[in-house]
Amino acid sequence: MNRSIWIAALLVPLSLVACDRPTVVTVPATPVVVAGPPGPQGATGDQGNQGNQGNQGNDGNTGATGSQGYTGATGNQGNDGNKGDTGRTGDSTTVIVVPRAASVPAN
Repeated sequence: MNRSIWIAALLVPLSLVACDRPTVVTVPATPVVVAGPPGPQGATGDQGNQGNQGNQGNDGNTGATGSQGYTGATGNQGNDGNKGDTGRTGDSTTVIVVPRAASVPAN
């Protein structure tokens, strides 16, 4: 019994290896297509329909700020104003303004 198990264990892998044969695939040669002589030219086709009008473009960017203008010329001297009315007479009060005493500079 011991020998029959060892013999079977050796024969099974050998029999499986013998059955595994790769299949050979023969690829047929690709036929070469040779073009024949060209045929006569066909008739001219009809003109296509007119295309649709395109969309309106985007607004442009704001332009740069302009340079500062030149200084204007000096204007003419204005006319003399009208003379005022004569003032009214005052009440007999006299105001005396006393000048400040000169301060002594600190050395």
